[in-house]
Amino acid sequence: MAQFDFIVVGAGSAGCAVAEGLSRSGKYSVLLVEAGKQDRNLWIKVPIGYAVNFQNKKLNWNYHTEPDDGLHGRSIYWPRGRVIGGSSSINAMAYMRGLPVDYDGWAQSGATGWAWSDVEPAFAKMEKRIAEHTDNPVCVSNLSDQMNPFSKTFLTAATHMGWPIVEDPSTLTSEGIGFYQSTVKNGFRFSAADAFLRPALKRPNITCVANAIVERIVISNGRAKGIEYRVGAQTFRARANSEIVLSAGAVNSPKLLMLSGVGPADQIKDKGIKLIHDQPNVGQNLQDHLAINYQFRAKSPTLNNILGQIAPRVFEAAKYVVRRNGALSVPVNQVGGYVKSDQSLDWPDMQIYCNPMSYSIGPNGKLKVDGKPGYLISAQQCRPQSRGQIRLVSSDPATAPKILPHSLSSDTDQTAAVKAVSIIRKIADVRPLLDVTTAPIDRLPETDAEALDDFRNRASTVFHPTSTCRMGTDPRTSVIDPRCRVHGVRGLRVIDASVFPSVTSGNTNGPTMMVAMRATEMMLADQI
Repeated sequence: MAQFDFIVVGAGSAGCAVAEGLSRSGKYSVLLVEAGKQDRNLWIKVPIGYAVNFQNKKLNWNYHTEPDDGLHGRSIYWPRGRVIGGSSSINAMAYMRGLPVDYDGWAQSGATGWAWSDVEPAFAKMEKRIAEHTDNPVCVSNLSDQMNPFSKTFLTAATHMGWPIVEDPSTLTSEGIGFYQSTVKNGFRFSAADAFLRPALKRPNITCVANAIVERIVISNGRAKGIEYRVGAQTFRARANSEIVLSAGAVNSPKLLMLSGVGPADQIKDKGIKLIHDQPNVGQNLQDHLAINYQFRAKSPTLNNILGQIAPRVFEAAKYVVRRNGALSVPVNQVGGYVKSDQSLDWPDMQIYCNPMSYSIGPNGKLKVDGKPGYLISAQQCRPQSRGQIRLVSSDPATAPKILPHSLSSDTDQTAAVKAVSIIRKIADVRPLLDVTTAPIDRLPETDAEALDDFRNRASTVFHPTSTCRMGTDPRTSVIDPRCRVHGVRGLRVIDASVFPSVTSGNTNGPTMMVAMRATEMMLADQI
């Protein structure tokens, strides 16, 4: 049996950062196992390729939720990265820290040491702006000079809404709209694998195994000892002399805990798995952002004039190959930020996106760009209150768990859904957007009742699941302590978005990497 000081399960946004941090000193040996393949797919690297890989089963777990009563019984597609880099290799690359209220709320809920004053320096230590000469790992780029000119039309309309225009929405601590900062470098996606794992793999003390399905964590006498994993038809065991870290994400980290006998006793025993530790909170408290989009036909050119037509698309592809710039070098989420639906609020409660492109989704799930110019406006509630769960289906590690989001189960979230529709309706009616719009592609609801019904009919995930192994001091309400140690099991930590006490106000990739870097520092300090 191979032995390592540390074993990290999952080479995603968190796992890459954890493995890099643990291996940096050269003092410890690290095994990193990832269920997916290497991240060599061309469309991972090309920023506009996000849409191409959206349903690529070779890179993606391709989950679907259970029929959701809050969304009129619809089952929602949940892509999660199954590739080196995890979801940071297939996401839309928008980078946001979240708001101070998010982290102060974490601390108040029992995640001591995770307030805004604690995490803000960690973000600054992690981020590398292109113009800065630092060794910080995560490249965050301002691509405003490459973005479609239509995005400026939206920004002008935003000023008429009274929304402040900012240069860098990623560092917002209040309301503001601007060009989204992106995890892109020199025309290529810059994933967690690029930021953390590739530098780490130059070291002799780290081993990365791809295409490895972890079947369970071996726990003996209350301590995590190792893992069993499968590569193809062959099963392997590895022993951890110090600790094991689960960084498999908000769906698979709770699933792996339950497969290993840690979780709700009824779910574990019912599947014929030996109960190691009854922890009812495993898989509970699931949160996610829900957004609704409205598309409009435009009079002025948008990305549709490039990506929806053969000749311009070929020209842009050639330009990208030669210069690494142009439409293919920029993510489709180009402009947006945080806004208040009511100016009496202390904090923004909505995140807005404007994409200079309209499209349709075919019966096969593939995205097709319209041939005529159009644009899309999207709005989502920043801090939803509804809580869902991840439930174990089988003792077979190859079987996907049940995802039960319980969307809009909170009255507050239903009110927010109506407000999201209202904000889109208002800005779409403001010049200069109104002047460049031919007609809505999607009918805009006229009443609150229609708005809520349309939200239930059409809203979908923004791919930010969190909180299924939530952090806190009290084992009765949390899975891990504020140092990410699993309550009731020694030598086992969870470090990924599943530990968020609650979802942050915006995109979760940045906060996930920050949590991973900070938790790894704590972990190393605990070895002394």
